Amino acid sequence: MPLNDESSISLHVQLKRIIENQIANGELTGKIPTEREFMEHYNVSRSTVREAVSLLVREGILEKRHGSGTFVSIKPIQQWLGNLTSTSDMIRQMGRKPGAKLIEQYILTPPVYIQEKINLEKVYFIKRVRFADHIPIGIECHYYPVAIGEALAEYNLNDATLYEIQQNELGIWFADATQTIGSGIIPDEDADLLNVPKQLHVLVAERVIKDSDGSMVEFEKAYYRSDMYNFQIQLSRKLG
Repeated sequence: MPLNDESSISLHVQLKRIIENQIANGELTGKIPTEREFMEHYNVSRSTVREAVSLLVREGILEKRHGSGTFVSIKPIQQWLGNLTSTSDMIRQMGRKPGAKLIEQYILTPPVYIQEKINLEKVYFIKRVRFADHIPIGIECHYYPVAIGEALAEYNLNDATLYEIQQNELGIWFADATQTIGSGIIPDEDADLLNVPKQLHVLVAERVIKDSDGSMVEFEKAYYRSDMYNFQIQLSRKLG
Protein backbone atom coordinates (compact mmCIF):
# COMPACT_ATOMS: atom_id res chain seq x y z
CA MET A 1 0.00 0.00 0.00
CA PRO A 2 2.39 2.73 -1.20
CA LEU A 3 1.91 6.41 -0.53
CA ASN A 4 1.57 8.97 -3.31
CA ASP A 5 5.10 10.19 -4.00
CA GLU A 6 3.79 12.58 -6.66
CA SER A 7 1.62 14.47 -4.21
CA SER A 8 2.55 17.96 -3.02
CA ILE A 9 2.08 16.60 0.51
CA SER A 10 5.31 15.12 1.83
CA LEU A 11 5.41 11.38 2.45
CA HIS A 12 5.91 11.65 6.20
CA VAL A 13 2.84 13.90 6.49
CA GLN A 14 0.79 11.43 4.42
CA LEU A 15 1.88 8.62 6.71
CA LYS A 16 1.18 10.73 9.79
CA ARG A 17 -2.40 11.35 8.61
CA ILE A 18 -2.93 7.66 7.91
CA ILE A 19 -1.80 6.75 11.42
CA GLU A 20 -4.02 9.47 12.91
CA ASN A 21 -7.05 8.14 11.03
CA GLN A 22 -6.32 4.58 12.12
CA ILE A 23 -6.19 5.71 15.75
CA ALA A 24 -9.41 7.74 15.43
CA ASN A 25 -11.21 4.78 13.81
CA GLY A 26 -10.03 2.36 16.46
CA GLU A 27 -7.96 0.35 13.97
CA LEU A 28 -4.74 1.15 15.81
CA THR A 29 -4.58 0.80 19.59
CA GLY A 30 -1.88 0.01 22.11
CA LYS A 31 1.55 -0.63 20.61
CA ILE A 32 2.00 0.56 17.02
CA PRO A 33 3.85 -1.42 14.31
CA THR A 34 7.64 -1.31 14.20
CA GLU A 35 9.58 0.95 11.84
CA ARG A 36 10.34 -2.06 9.65
CA GLU A 37 6.66 -3.01 9.45
CA PHE A 38 5.68 0.53 8.45
CA MET A 39 8.47 0.61 5.85
CA GLU A 40 7.38 -2.64 4.24
CA HIS A 41 3.65 -1.94 4.39
CA TYR A 42 3.81 1.57 2.91
CA ASN A 43 6.99 1.18 0.85
CA VAL A 44 8.72 4.15 2.46
CA SER A 45 12.13 4.84 3.97
CA ARG A 46 13.05 4.59 7.63
CA SER A 47 13.49 8.37 7.81
CA THR A 48 9.92 8.89 6.55
CA VAL A 49 8.55 6.62 9.27
CA ARG A 50 10.64 8.30 11.95
CA GLU A 51 9.54 11.78 10.90
CA ALA A 52 5.85 10.78 10.93
CA VAL A 53 6.12 9.10 14.32
CA SER A 54 8.14 11.99 15.79
CA LEU A 55 5.43 14.46 14.78
CA LEU A 56 2.77 12.32 16.45
CA VAL A 57 4.88 12.00 19.60
CA ARG A 58 5.35 15.78 19.77
CA GLU A 59 1.59 16.24 19.40
CA GLY A 60 0.94 13.79 22.24
CA ILE A 61 -0.87 11.27 20.03
CA LEU A 62 1.87 8.68 20.42
CA GLU A 63 4.28 8.06 23.28
CA LYS A 64 7.61 6.25 23.37
CA ARG A 65 8.21 3.81 26.23
CA HIS A 66 11.81 2.92 26.91
CA GLY A 67 12.52 -0.68 26.06
CA SER A 68 8.93 -1.36 24.97
CA GLY A 69 8.29 0.60 21.78
CA THR A 70 5.84 3.30 20.72
CA PHE A 71 2.22 3.30 21.86
CA VAL A 72 -1.00 5.18 21.23
CA SER A 73 -1.15 7.79 23.97
CA ILE A 74 -4.60 8.05 25.51
CA LYS A 75 -5.33 10.26 28.49
CA PRO A 76 -7.40 8.34 31.05
CA ILE A 77 -11.07 9.07 31.58
CA GLN A 78 -11.42 10.99 34.83
CA GLN A 79 -14.37 10.50 37.16
CA TRP A 80 -14.84 12.99 39.97
CA LEU A 81 -16.14 11.19 43.03
CA GLY A 82 -19.22 12.85 44.42
CA ASN A 83 -20.86 13.28 41.00
CA LEU A 84 -23.49 10.76 39.93
CA THR A 85 -22.94 10.80 36.18
CA SER A 86 -23.02 8.17 33.47
CA THR A 87 -19.91 6.73 31.85
CA SER A 88 -21.05 8.20 28.52
CA ASP A 89 -21.25 11.69 30.00
CA MET A 90 -17.78 11.39 31.53
CA ILE A 91 -16.31 10.27 28.22
CA ARG A 92 -17.99 13.17 26.40
CA GLN A 93 -16.65 15.61 28.99
CA MET A 94 -13.15 14.42 28.09
CA GLY A 95 -13.83 15.31 24.46
CA ARG A 96 -14.14 11.74 23.25
CA LYS A 97 -16.81 9.61 21.64
CA PRO A 98 -18.50 7.13 24.01
CA GLY A 99 -19.55 3.69 22.89
CA ALA A 100 -20.98 0.47 24.27
CA LYS A 101 -21.39 -3.11 23.11
CA LEU A 102 -23.93 -5.43 24.69
CA ILE A 103 -22.36 -8.76 25.64
CA GLU A 104 -25.21 -10.55 27.40
CA GLN A 105 -28.46 -10.01 29.30
CA TYR A 106 -30.65 -12.43 31.27
CA ILE A 107 -32.26 -13.13 34.64
CA LEU A 108 -29.96 -14.72 37.21
CA THR A 109 -29.33 -15.35 40.88
CA PRO A 110 -26.51 -12.96 41.83
CA PRO A 111 -23.59 -13.90 44.10
CA VAL A 112 -24.47 -13.96 47.79
CA TYR A 113 -22.50 -10.83 48.60
CA ILE A 114 -24.48 -8.89 45.98
CA GLN A 115 -27.76 -10.30 47.32
CA GLU A 116 -26.80 -8.96 50.73
CA LYS A 117 -26.08 -5.51 49.30
CA ILE A 118 -29.32 -5.18 47.32
CA ASN A 119 -31.67 -7.56 49.16
CA LEU A 120 -32.74 -9.33 45.96
CA GLU A 121 -32.50 -13.04 45.14
CA LYS A 122 -33.26 -12.62 41.43
CA VAL A 123 -32.03 -9.82 39.19
CA TYR A 124 -31.86 -8.86 35.55
CA PHE A 125 -28.20 -8.87 34.47
CA ILE A 126 -26.79 -6.67 31.70
CA LYS A 127 -23.12 -6.79 30.71
CA ARG A 128 -21.51 -4.33 28.32
CA VAL A 129 -18.07 -3.29 27.10
CA ARG A 130 -17.50 0.47 27.26
CA PHE A 131 -15.43 2.36 24.70
CA ALA A 132 -13.81 5.78 24.38
CA ASP A 133 -12.99 6.66 20.77
CA HIS A 134 -13.49 2.98 19.86
CA ILE A 135 -10.91 1.88 22.46
CA PRO A 136 -12.24 -0.55 25.11
CA ILE A 137 -11.79 0.97 28.57
CA GLY A 138 -13.99 -1.14 30.82
CA ILE A 139 -16.53 -3.88 31.45
CA GLU A 140 -19.74 -2.84 33.22
CA CYS A 141 -21.99 -5.45 34.83
CA HIS A 142 -25.42 -4.14 35.87
CA TYR A 143 -27.84 -5.90 38.24
CA TYR A 144 -31.42 -4.59 38.18
CA PRO A 145 -34.71 -5.50 39.79
CA VAL A 146 -36.23 -7.84 37.22
CA ALA A 147 -39.02 -5.43 36.21
CA ILE A 148 -36.54 -2.63 35.46
CA GLY A 149 -34.17 -4.94 33.60
CA GLU A 150 -36.92 -6.37 31.43
CA ALA A 151 -38.06 -2.84 30.59
CA LEU A 152 -34.51 -1.87 29.60
CA ALA A 153 -34.24 -5.00 27.45
CA GLU A 154 -36.93 -3.58 25.16
CA TYR A 155 -34.39 -0.99 23.95
CA ASN A 156 -31.28 -1.33 21.81
CA LEU A 157 -28.58 -1.36 24.48
CA ASN A 158 -25.68 -1.09 22.05
CA ASP A 159 -24.31 2.47 22.39
CA ALA A 160 -27.30 3.47 24.54
CA THR A 161 -26.93 5.35 27.82
CA LEU A 162 -28.70 3.26 30.45
CA TYR A 163 -29.13 6.24 32.77
CA GLU A 164 -30.90 8.22 30.04
CA ILE A 165 -33.25 5.35 29.18
CA GLN A 166 -34.20 4.91 32.83
CA GLN A 167 -34.82 8.59 33.41
CA ASN A 168 -36.24 9.71 30.07
CA GLU A 169 -38.15 6.58 29.04
CA LEU A 170 -38.92 4.69 32.25
CA GLY A 171 -39.36 7.66 34.58
CA ILE A 172 -36.80 6.41 37.11
CA TRP A 173 -34.93 9.25 38.78
CA PHE A 174 -31.71 8.60 40.65
CA ALA A 175 -31.41 10.28 44.04
CA ASP A 176 -28.15 9.01 45.50
CA ALA A 177 -25.52 6.32 45.21
CA THR A 178 -22.87 4.59 47.27
CA GLN A 179 -19.66 3.67 45.47
CA THR A 180 -16.62 1.67 46.50
CA ILE A 181 -13.38 1.47 44.53
CA GLY A 182 -10.62 -1.08 44.79
CA SER A 183 -8.16 -3.18 42.86
CA GLY A 184 -8.73 -6.67 41.55
CA ILE A 185 -7.79 -9.18 38.88
CA ILE A 186 -9.96 -9.05 35.80
CA PRO A 187 -11.78 -12.30 34.91
CA ASP A 188 -10.19 -14.10 31.96
CA GLU A 189 -13.20 -13.69 29.67
CA ASP A 190 -13.28 -9.96 30.38
CA ALA A 191 -9.55 -9.62 29.70
CA ASP A 192 -10.22 -10.88 26.18
CA LEU A 193 -12.99 -8.30 25.72
CA LEU A 194 -10.66 -5.48 26.81
CA ASN A 195 -7.68 -6.78 24.82
CA VAL A 196 -5.52 -6.87 27.95
CA PRO A 197 -3.39 -9.68 29.46
CA LYS A 198 -5.09 -12.23 31.69
CA GLN A 199 -4.50 -11.85 35.44
CA LEU A 200 -4.11 -8.09 34.98
CA HIS A 201 -4.85 -5.91 38.00
CA VAL A 202 -7.57 -3.38 37.18
CA LEU A 203 -9.75 -0.85 38.96
CA VAL A 204 -12.92 -2.42 40.36
CA ALA A 205 -15.83 -0.10 41.11
CA GLU A 206 -19.10 -1.11 42.75
CA ARG A 207 -22.07 1.24 42.91
CA VAL A 208 -25.53 0.96 44.47
CA ILE A 209 -28.02 3.50 43.11
CA LYS A 210 -31.31 4.39 44.79
CA ASP A 211 -34.27 6.41 43.56
CA SER A 212 -36.07 9.25 45.33
CA ASP A 213 -38.11 6.71 47.34
CA GLY A 214 -34.95 5.06 48.64
CA SER A 215 -35.50 1.92 46.56
CA MET A 216 -32.51 0.19 44.97
CA VAL A 217 -32.73 0.57 41.20
CA GLU A 218 -29.28 -0.61 40.13
CA PHE A 219 -26.16 -2.36 41.37
CA GLU A 220 -23.15 -2.03 39.12
CA LYS A 221 -19.82 -3.82 39.23
CA ALA A 222 -17.31 -2.51 36.73
CA TYR A 223 -13.76 -3.37 35.73
CA TYR A 224 -11.76 -0.47 34.29
CA ARG A 225 -8.31 -0.44 32.75
CA SER A 226 -6.13 1.54 35.15
CA ASP A 227 -4.25 3.11 32.23
CA MET A 228 -7.52 4.37 30.75
CA TYR A 229 -9.57 5.38 33.77
CA ASN A 230 -8.97 7.12 37.08
CA PHE A 231 -10.97 8.53 39.96
CA GLN A 232 -10.49 11.94 41.53
CA ILE A 233 -11.90 13.49 44.67
CA GLN A 234 -11.85 17.07 45.90
CA LEU A 235 -10.68 17.32 49.51
CA SER A 236 -10.97 20.25 51.89
CA ARG A 237 -9.61 20.72 55.37
CA LYS A 238 -11.97 21.65 58.15
CA LEU A 239 -10.48 24.21 60.49
CA GLY A 240 -11.14 24.31 64.21
